[in-house]
Amino acid sequence: MEVRKMAKKNEKALVVKSAVREVVGNFRVSEDFFEELNKQVESLVKRAVERAKANGRKTVRGADL
Repeated sequence: MEVRKMAKKNEKALVVKSAVREVVGNFRVSEDFFEELNKQVESLVKRAVERAKANGRKTVRGADL
């Protein structure tokens, strides 16, 4: 039986762990990797939103990354 930490109330999972594990292949993935990956994805998305706003758009595009 695996014991998992409860996510903080204001944290949302932005990454699908099973999809990441498929990409990683035969390597094991620690829980802190997922936590950090989630933080970086959130930061990336927020920066893209700010760029779209600065360009007067309501649509976030690939170019905003």
